[in-house]
Amino acid sequence: TSVSLFLPPGAGGWSPLSSDGYQWLEVDLGERTHITAVATQGRYGSSDWLTAYLLMFSDTGHNWRQYRQEDSIDAFPGNTNADSVVQHKLQHPVIARYVRLIPLDWNPNGRIGLRLETYGCHYNSDVVSFDGRSSLLFRLSPRPRQMALESISLKFKTLWNSGILLHAEGHSEHSLTLELEKGKLLLLLRKGKTLQILTHHLVSLGSLLDDQHWHDVTVEHHSTHLNLTVDKNTLWCAHRHHKHPHGVTVAQVLQYKIVGADRALGSWRSVGSHRNFKGCLENLVYNGVNLVDLAKQEDQRVTGNVTFSCSEPVFVAMTFTSPESFLCLPGVTEPSSTGASVGLQFRTWNKAGLLLTFDLPKHGGTVWLYLSRARLHLQIHKSGSALNDGQWHSVELMSRRGHLTVTVDGDEGASAHASPSFPVTTGSQLFFGGCPPEDSSPECLNPFRVFQGCMRLLAVDDQLVDLIMVQQRMMGNYSHLQIDMCGIIDRCSLSHCEHGGSCSQSWSTFHCNCSTTGYSGATCHSSIYEQSCEAYKHKGNTSGYYYIDVDGSGPIRPQLIYCDMTEDKTWMVIQHNNTELTRVQPSPGRNQHSAHFEYSSEEEQLAAIITQSEHCEQELTYHCRKSRLLNTPDGPPLSWWVGGPGGGQVQTHWAGAPPGSQRCACGLQESCVDPKHHCNCDADRTEWANDSGLLTHKETLPVRSLVLGDVHRPGSESAYKVGHLRCHGDKNVWNAAFFDKETSYLHFPTFHGELSADISFLFKTTSSSGVFLENLGIKDFIRIELSSSTEVLFSFDVGNGPLEVRVEAGSPLNDDRWHRIRAERNVKEASLRLDELPAATQEAPADGHIHLQLNSQLFIGGTASRQKGFRGCIRSLQLNGVTLDLEERAKITPGVQAGCPGHCSSYGSLCQNQGRCVERPDSFSCNCSPSAYTGAFCDREVSASFKPGTSISYTFEEPNRSSSALPDTTLRAENISLSFRTSQSPALLLYVGSHRREYLALLLNKHGEHRVLPVCVCVCIDQNAREDFNVTSDVEFNAIRSLVLGRVHNSGDLDPELSRIASLGFTGCLSAVLFNSVSPLKAALLHQDTSPVIVTGPLVQSICGSTSANPYAAETTHHLSVGTGQPLVNAVRSDSALIGGVIAVVIFVVLSALAVMARVLYRRKGTFQSQEVKTVKPEDSPELAFGGSQNGPSEHQKEYFI
Repeated sequence: TSVSLFLPPGAGGWSPLSSDGYQWLEVDLGERTHITAVATQGRYGSSDWLTAYLLMFSDTGHNWRQYRQEDSIDAFPGNTNADSVVQHKLQHPVIARYVRLIPLDWNPNGRIGLRLETYGCHYNSDVVSFDGRSSLLFRLSPRPRQMALESISLKFKTLWNSGILLHAEGHSEHSLTLELEKGKLLLLLRKGKTLQILTHHLVSLGSLLDDQHWHDVTVEHHSTHLNLTVDKNTLWCAHRHHKHPHGVTVAQVLQYKIVGADRALGSWRSVGSHRNFKGCLENLVYNGVNLVDLAKQEDQRVTGNVTFSCSEPVFVAMTFTSPESFLCLPGVTEPSSTGASVGLQFRTWNKAGLLLTFDLPKHGGTVWLYLSRARLHLQIHKSGSALNDGQWHSVELMSRRGHLTVTVDGDEGASAHASPSFPVTTGSQLFFGGCPPEDSSPECLNPFRVFQGCMRLLAVDDQLVDLIMVQQRMMGNYSHLQIDMCGIIDRCSLSHCEHGGSCSQSWSTFHCNCSTTGYSGATCHSSIYEQSCEAYKHKGNTSGYYYIDVDGSGPIRPQLIYCDMTEDKTWMVIQHNNTELTRVQPSPGRNQHSAHFEYSSEEEQLAAIITQSEHCEQELTYHCRKSRLLNTPDGPPLSWWVGGPGGGQVQTHWAGAPPGSQRCACGLQESCVDPKHHCNCDADRTEWANDSGLLTHKETLPVRSLVLGDVHRPGSESAYKVGHLRCHGDKNVWNAAFFDKETSYLHFPTFHGELSADISFLFKTTSSSGVFLENLGIKDFIRIELSSSTEVLFSFDVGNGPLEVRVEAGSPLNDDRWHRIRAERNVKEASLRLDELPAATQEAPADGHIHLQLNSQLFIGGTASRQKGFRGCIRSLQLNGVTLDLEERAKITPGVQAGCPGHCSSYGSLCQNQGRCVERPDSFSCNCSPSAYTGAFCDREVSASFKPGTSISYTFEEPNRSSSALPDTTLRAENISLSFRTSQSPALLLYVGSHRREYLALLLNKHGEHRVLPVCVCVCIDQNAREDFNVTSDVEFNAIRSLVLGRVHNSGDLDPELSRIASLGFTGCLSAVLFNSVSPLKAALLHQDTSPVIVTGPLVQSICGSTSANPYAAETTHHLSVGTGQPLVNAVRSDSALIGGVIAVVIFVVLSALAVMARVLYRRKGTFQSQEVKTVKPEDSPELAFGGSQNGPSEHQKEYFI
């Protein structure tokens, strides 16, 4: 059916006397109607038509509700001429009796003019009214049988923000309650007589439900969960019986149903509420039975005292919508001798705003009643708090006999009093909410923020103000005011704050507090953590515990996980409750032993980690003596384990064997102790044996439980071990594609990011422009592009017009290095971040479209038009936390190559201490062979503890004795570096000998002086100033034979004193020893089998060389460098009490006068001419540690103290 205001030709249409923003057209449909559409047309034969309008609906002709078509859009587009008809179907049909159309804009060359038609159908309902004392009791007998889907649905409307709508209970005294509290609807489910609420069954939904409009409520019980729906918004509440064995169903609680209030049942008082419902209910239906209709028919199962109509008090509210809003009312013309009073109710989200101001005509003053920081202020007096909670609050300002009183929320609130020295009476005008422009009303002055919110029940001298007369301009004056409606919106009720962010709001916007969530952004959408250990590693981090968010902005919460970065591979280690070798203890009366493993990560995170990793493994070991494991591959296994996603599945294979094989690793390798069996333990021998290995099939991981079945026979002994779950290789980090043409692209399904969208990826290119990503809709779109060599542009349109966010880089981006882009768009703002530059943001319109509606394919590396394509590499592309598999799509797409080499240009700097970056197809690694360090980034020192008898001798290639030149071992320059920690002195730190009886030695004197016999020296100890020693440069260190650390066994080439010290060995720690490209300590500890190194005596690898190994060590830590470079060991510590520590020594020998390294050279053959060598005289060193003439060094040997 339709209701038409279309008039016959020549009849014209509706046109008000004044064409301004305060006109409206109201239609009474005669009864409540299901309205589905409206249509408009201009006034016949004229230039009068509307171009935009608002629609409002009401049941009573008061308390209007504004219709919003989509998102925050409230305006309907109108006509473009007087003749065509424009129809709008309502996305959400409305049930109302009255329709009001408010013109917003019209033809500028005409006037407001309109013909209107509404479409809809008849609406039937059963209504019941409660006054706070009445109730209905339904006795559902016989007891309802349990159904697969049970439901309760109703509609309600009320002016009071608290009260119990419905309470139901059964024989078991389980109960269900729907209660309104502060304008929100609570669903409470209780078990038995206890007052404790099942917290899993306490949910809250809706807001501002005390607005005297109808609200739909549905409670549905499914087999595993409850659904609560309020006005098309649904909350899902898990209710699994295996987790909650005492869970209740709707059928269990619905033997009694109490609506409104009831004092007959004692259990009703257990609900703990004395607030009865005041308002109306409509169409209360349980499992298809209309209970209100049963009450109307006086069914014997129903008792109560209600009226079957909806009587509503009329409270006319006003909405102050903008900074220009105000209401001006006339004051009291003849003030009472006893004083004056002003009262009102208001509700708002803003913390500040003017409520009322008026002049004191006899005293030249002004009274202001205002909100500040959510408190009410009158001049300097205050009362009340948290008044910006969106609830209705009453305020009364009263002046009586010299006393001024402000009361908030009546008897339940607070009051403040003052005694001014003059009587306070209202002036000729009262201003509410704000002031008119200064030029039109100079008597109103507002030094505070204007009020935005709703007011009602205005009273002056105890007389209610008729706001309908104000609306009709018969009293007072106003501007930018919506009368007979409260247009307050709860912007937090839609839960735009994600991941548990807390929402606060003002009149026009909302704010999300993300401080404790682990997420960032305007809506707490983007994770602040990386998605894998691999991502942390390539930001330069080392091993440790890190928060991992495996799905980025997805629903899985971040968790703390240990990242092992000590190897080339980066391992994520997921720990569980028992990784120790556990001996099986027999249990009386039980033939099996079972163990369960609880992991530190949640189930969803475990599954995501395993899925996105290239490889996962878990150690599984069984030690046995007379304890069989699987026994036979043909019969049922004696033991098994459970593994895999969810609850897992029974697995009958052991570590090292494929799933389903019912074998152990030795069975596949045919190496079991008994060839008749496929596991070592199945041989059932009295000697100890074991079956161990790694489980590597990801679909069977992690191990969740273990059942051992042959552990209770006499003589049986066994032990098991289940290691941590370890995974490496993030498939997302290195997933890349190379676009070699501007016309090439990859396409994927439509991107769905209606309310929140985050996009992140890395790119590198040599081109100056190109589109990275584009997705189109009918009108909407989203695009990210390199707009110039130094600028990235993020643009989109959700229906409000294109919005752009730009980031300008300080240097060119087409440098063939990896750069990272992170873009986010949500209902509040859009942001774009490039590398580590500050993010650029653009706010979204406050009341605009918010849904991004796309329908085409998603294009990567190009556009649908094949123009402005991108040439270069895109890597690790993620949309809302989901990685797009670029490589798989590139394999089947012409013009695009899977993978992208060239990572060292961006990540080579991560390789430290002379480590070299090595390219890989999908990654890079650090080659630490030229370095004295090891680790993923060559950042871990190789250190060892030395005892007096410890000796490491590294032998160089023996020279060709027929050659006099000895080119292979004749060095014109040497680089030597080392670190040490010791309390020994004197001590030999390093010794290098040659086939020509030359040697180089570094020694520590008794007072911690480092003594060398150099040719040319440049020395830096710790971080002190460098000193230079200039000596001869016409010699070379020939035919190097060996390098010795620790005790020197063959010291025949040394003088007696030096030989004695060398034979004592070294006690302490040596670390990071490097001679040119040879690391003898690293070779002895890590590569002894493949290196020309001989180790004698005890040698223990340790972390003693790390300056952070023991911050409280009693030994001093120093740094010494010799040469032109910087010290290789960072971090300096000093302690004057003792010698020792970590000392870095760099010695570099050259033949020319430009040589700058230190060395000790001793020659038994040949001569050597000094050229003004700076020597150390005996008086400079009164306590010489080495033998020799007291007249100083000989001509063949020069000594220096450093």
